[in-house]
Amino acid sequence: VCLGNGPSGICLSYLLSGYVPYFKRDSLHPHSILQRKLEEAPDVSILDQDLEYLSEGLEGRSHSPVALLFDTLLRPDTDFGGTAESVLTWWHETNRAIPHLVLGRNPPGGAWHSIEGSMITLSRGEWMGLPDLQFKEWLRQKRRGLRNNRATAEDIAQYYQHYVMKKGLQKNFRCGTVVTSVRKVSAQSLSNHAQKDLQEKSGSLWNFTEESMEVFKVDGFFKTVKGDQEPFSIEAENVVLATGTYDSPTWLGVKGENLSYVHHQLSALEEAVKDNSIGIMSDPVLIVGAGLTAADAILFAHHCSIPVIHVFRRTVNDPALIFNQLPKVMYPEYHKVHQMMKEQSAACSGPYECYVSLPEHHVLSFGKDKKCILQDKNGYQKVYKVSMALVLTGSNPNLSFLPNNGIDLAMDCNQPVNPKRNPIDVDPFTYECTQEKGLYALGPLAGDNFVRFVQGGALAVASSLLKKANKNPP
Repeated sequence: VCLGNGPSGICLSYLLSGYVPYFKRDSLHPHSILQRKLEEAPDVSILDQDLEYLSEGLEGRSHSPVALLFDTLLRPDTDFGGTAESVLTWWHETNRAIPHLVLGRNPPGGAWHSIEGSMITLSRGEWMGLPDLQFKEWLRQKRRGLRNNRATAEDIAQYYQHYVMKKGLQKNFRCGTVVTSVRKVSAQSLSNHAQKDLQEKSGSLWNFTEESMEVFKVDGFFKTVKGDQEPFSIEAENVVLATGTYDSPTWLGVKGENLSYVHHQLSALEEAVKDNSIGIMSDPVLIVGAGLTAADAILFAHHCSIPVIHVFRRTVNDPALIFNQLPKVMYPEYHKVHQMMKEQSAACSGPYECYVSLPEHHVLSFGKDKKCILQDKNGYQKVYKVSMALVLTGSNPNLSFLPNNGIDLAMDCNQPVNPKRNPIDVDPFTYECTQEKGLYALGPLAGDNFVRFVQGGALAVASSLLKKANKNPP
């Protein structure tokens, strides 16, 4: 059972449905050492090869060796602006399919359906694609082009839905599901009926002769068309966590943060503009954070001529600031926000009306009278009257369905799981949790934060599950 139907879950379903990648004969990979390794066993699928051996020595924008491997096989020279074709060819070997279910709240595509449709992605359009169906090709069929090589969130959400239909994966997907609990139970404790049912569904995957065998019990509910909740319970030998991190926005943990004018999602600003509760003449909107969501909020407010006070902890030239890592040509709108942050601080008025930047500041408290107290690095405090506040400082995964919120699975098991600072501790070549056998983690939960790199994790999981199921060719 895979929990989460975003790009990670879709890619895993493709690989578990019997679609097997092989090295395409006569193709030439620009990485000569990898080319030599691929030529050693051209008749053995990538899933059945030693992923550690193949990925050794690869370098790139991910810390995961398998993510770099799969990415370079699909997009050989993309980081150098090249458009070399994939060196993989795909065969559909139905005898190697593994029965599985992919559960998700939204339609296939996961959180991409919750993002404002017109938002343009950070990644280049071709990096959003999944195996064996180029995103660019799909867009061309819709007679659309890519702006600055980038795509809108709506395009991507539609592409992921189309991919599931086109590849015939929809029978594995259950949308509108909410998982409330994942627990390990002994196979003995399952009713005979449940065991029989499982064996019929899963064929050779299941063998209940071992009395000590443990399985995962996944509980939750379906949302029916009428809006009712219908409970379900599934038992599975392996569970893959691919729920992403879009669930719970990060809170600052300061006084007054739960007041009604303080929000943690960009959509709150869009709604307020739509129903005219804020406008040109309003008090400023306070935006807290220096990531891309905060930048999107600033661009939106700027477009609507709504005054903004922008608070962030870092200096404008901090190398860790995302704006200092983006090429100007590809990201003109984010470059503009960065320029505003630099040129329009409270200390000196710049060319941008209705915007004030407060670097190296943080919020001390939100007052009931909509007055916010901010503090700078020297401890000097300022009070600002605002119309609304948006705290956009990232989000955390919601793992409330796991024992102890999944904290025991993290790299540092004293802190909550966080995709950037404290991901789930997994084996780099199988993505199986080091603390819980049979449980796997994919995507941001395992520290892979870009669509182009989550697919390597799916390759690692599929390779591991095929070995467990003895569905590897001799």
